[in-house]
Amino acid sequence: MNVKQTTVRERRLGITYSSPMGIWLTVFFMVPLLIIIAYSFLTKGLYGGVEFPITFDAYLQMANPNFMRVLLRTVWVTTLATALTIALALPCGYAMARSKHQTLWLGMVIVPFWTNSLIRIYAWIAILSSEGFLNEMLKALGFIKESLPLIYNQGAVTAVLIYMYIPFAILPLFTTIDKFDFGLLEAARDLGATKPQAIFKVLMPNIRSGIITSVIFTFIPIFGAYTVPLLVGGKDSYMIGNIIVDQVTKTRNWPLASAFSLIITLISTLGVLWMMTSTARERARIKQQPLKDREDTLGPSHNGLTSAGRVS
Repeated sequence: MNVKQTTVRERRLGITYSSPMGIWLTVFFMVPLLIIIAYSFLTKGLYGGVEFPITFDAYLQMANPNFMRVLLRTVWVTTLATALTIALALPCGYAMARSKHQTLWLGMVIVPFWTNSLIRIYAWIAILSSEGFLNEMLKALGFIKESLPLIYNQGAVTAVLIYMYIPFAILPLFTTIDKFDFGLLEAARDLGATKPQAIFKVLMPNIRSGIITSVIFTFIPIFGAYTVPLLVGGKDSYMIGNIIVDQVTKTRNWPLASAFSLIITLISTLGVLWMMTSTARERARIKQQPLKDREDTLGPSHNGLTSAGRVS
């Protein structure tokens, strides 16, 4: 068998192996996405559904000031929740990577996934409500006399969103930090760097890919969340996900719901493309560097003293 025949055979095997995944993605991802795109350009039916003619009414309705306020609120809550989630996940991932009991900590991070999300949300309602655990404990300790408004506001929504999605941030960060050569931090300290300097100039650049992945994994699902704002939020916590659900189930304006869904899909796609582009750009930058500078950038697999020396 010559080289050409081998190449053709390998190509056919590759197509055969990838066909099930390609069919799955086409049927369960591309087809629904195409339906959403088509629905967003159709007209609302009298009793729900869609009908012709093709129109841009759904996208014009999105310019409604009320919808724009919800969009801005969604962006604000999502950005705040994502930033706080990453801020909490970084030390958690670092502690897990340095721990001798990584399996135990990983299990504790994954355990919440074994419980239905609604049960976890209702547990937070029991904690934050006026007669909930937290208020009753503060009353018993004498810190307060009347219940604090801990629920049905943006603060409660942000707190519960952080709890719901922090595992999605911790796992990528732990995976990246676990590959980091911690000897670089010790070398940086020996060469005069303070702890913050060692963290921000040595550790952070080397775990950049993990941070980007964590941001994408938390920002996208939080942006489209609707259960948490619905159950623990108030009137000032209405988000895009709630608009989509209401337009489908109450107003039965499927074109408008499809238009909002398409916006979320586009934002998600842009986020993934940003992650892929950033990773590819970082790899290309590293490859173009001279060997000595590359050792400084790729510290986890090279001489730590050289890399740390540049911190000071």
